[in-house]
Order: sequence, then structure tokens, then C-alpha cells
Amino acid sequence: MKKKHTVTDRLITKITGWIAGLVVVALGIWGIHTLWGYYTCEQTNDAQVQEYVNPVIARAGGFIVAVKFEENQYVKKGDTLLIIDNREYLLQQEQTEASIRKAQAQLGVLESNIHTLEKTAASSQAQIQASKAKVWKQQLDYNRYQQLFAEESATQQQLEHMQATLDVDKSDYRSAQDNYNAASSRTLDIRAEKAVVAAEILRLKALLDRHKLDVSYTIVTAAYDGRMGRRTIEAGQMIDAGETLAFIVNNETDKWVVANYKETQIAHMRIGDAVTVEADAYPGHTFKGRIISLSPATGSSFSLLPPDNATGNYVKIVQRLPVRIRIDGTRQETDLLKSGMNVNVYVPKKQHHG
Repeated sequence: MKKKHTVTDRLITKITGWIAGLVVVALGIWGIHTLWGYYTCEQTNDAQVQEYVNPVIARAGGFIVAVKFEENQYVKKGDTLLIIDNREYLLQQEQTEASIRKAQAQLGVLESNIHTLEKTAASSQAQIQASKAKVWKQQLDYNRYQQLFAEESATQQQLEHMQATLDVDKSDYRSAQDNYNAASSRTLDIRAEKAVVAAEILRLKALLDRHKLDVSYTIVTAAYDGRMGRRTIEAGQMIDAGETLAFIVNNETDKWVVANYKETQIAHMRIGDAVTVEADAYPGHTFKGRIISLSPATGSSFSLLPPDNATGNYVKIVQRLPVRIRIDGTRQETDLLKSGMNVNVYVPKKQHHG
């Protein structure tokens, strides 16, 4: 019995030794692989996938009539996302159109008045010529009667009659001139009034274009191909102009990764360097990319309250510099990566430039 227990203990010890040996070998391999990775690559896990996530903003206020999208739905550029009640905007448009028609009718009346006054001025001008001729003739007759009166061949009464007739003709001549000047002046006034009405028509047309824009804003469409985010609005809600209604992820632009490398890791990184990216969501699956830019300042410098080391409370902290990396590959491959995902980024050191 004692011998049996001894054989069992030896077997257990042997198995335990093998297991321990395998663990040590596995840890050694893992350690060597990790050290090799640190030796060959600059790597960081402080990195996230980013893409343009833009708000859908209402440019007109009112009640929502219909919502035409669902959460996470793919949409094409120009697809209707929601419809706002446009009746008030249509009424404003119709009022402005009526004002334009009224101003155009007023413009027609003024044009007719100008035509009438031009006819009146032409008639007055003809009367001026006729009156001028009468005054000239009457002046000659008056001069002759003055000579006859001086020679006692005409009476005082005849001379006075000629004088009165001349005065009347001169008065008619001045009256015709005044009528012509008045018609001409009134024509100028109406032309100025016509210019004011024409300017008002231009203003109303611009206002009409604005009202048409407001009507078009009541139909909110997708600005580009993309995927809708969370839906938080329903038909019947009252919204204001400028209010954010939803978010859309832009599918027309490339995705990128922002990797926050330590300042001690970026000495030899250059734009165009190849990068390998591994997403936590897809273990073992790698994505390829390239560095497209390095931030001009550290992340802390862009913070709301950047550190001020001149205050005397200085503690040296390794800063991180955002490195922007474009993800290469087909749309089907890059669609696996979603905005905000955590990723690990590896930049091979063999690319270092001297």
C-alpha cells in the first residue's frame, strides 16, 4: 500500500513539473514576444477610431410632421430625414408674392402717369410756341399803334386795347411755360417715385427668395451618405431653428485613428510611415494605415486649462502627442471600425529616419 502511494506521488509530481515547465515556457515565449514587439515597434493602446460625426441641425422652427429615419439607418445624400410643418412659411411666401404684385401694379400706374404727363408737356410746349407767336404779332401791332397814336392817327382807346391784348397774350405765354415746367417737374417726381417702387420690388423679391428658402428648410435632408445615430425626436415635437435633431456619421470621408504617443516615442515618426492597427473588438485582426499628420502641440496644451509650470509647483510628466493615422483598405474592411473604438497602434522602428 505504501508503495502504491509512492508511485502516485511520483506521477503527480511529474505531471506538476511538466505543467510548471510548460507555464514557464509559455511565459518566456510571451515575454520574448512582448519584448520583441517593444524593440521593433513604437506602440500605444491610448488610441481611438474617429470619423466625422456631424449634427443634423434644423434651419427652420416648427412642429415636426414626420420623421423618416430610424436609429442606425444608412441614408443617401438628399434622403429626407424629417418634415416640419411649413404652413406658416407658405403664408409668409404668399404675402410677399402679393406685395410684389401690388408693387408691380403700382409701377404700371406710375408708368401710365408718366406717359400722360409727357403728352401734357408736349401739348404745353405746343401752346408755348403758339403763345409766343401771338405775343410777337401783338407786340408788332402795339408798336404800330403807338406810332399812329403819336401821329394822332389812332385813338387812346385803340392803343389801350392793343396794350391789354398784348398783356393777355404775354400772360397766356407765361401760363403755357408754367404748365410745361409743372408737367416736366411732375414727370421727374414720378420717375423718382418709380425708382423707389422698383427698389421695393427688388427688396420684396429678395424677401421672397428668403421665404422660399425657409419653406425648403422645412424638409431636412441628409447632407451626404452616412449612417444615422440615436433617434431622439418624434412627430408632434416643437423645435426651434438651430436645434440639433440627430447625428449622422459621414461615410464619404476616410476613417482615421488618433494615437496619443508619448513624447519619448515620436522622435523618428514621419508622415507617410506605415502603421499596424489592432482593434480590441477584433482580436487577431489587423488593419493597415499610414501616418498623415502629427499634432503641432501636446494634448494638454489644447486643454481648457493648460498647465503653467511657472507657478512653482512643477512636476515633470511625460506628455503625449496626438498622431493622426488614416486607415487603408476597402470600405467593407474599414466599416468594421466604429467611431470611438479603442485600438492598439504599432509603428515599426525600422522606418526611423536618420
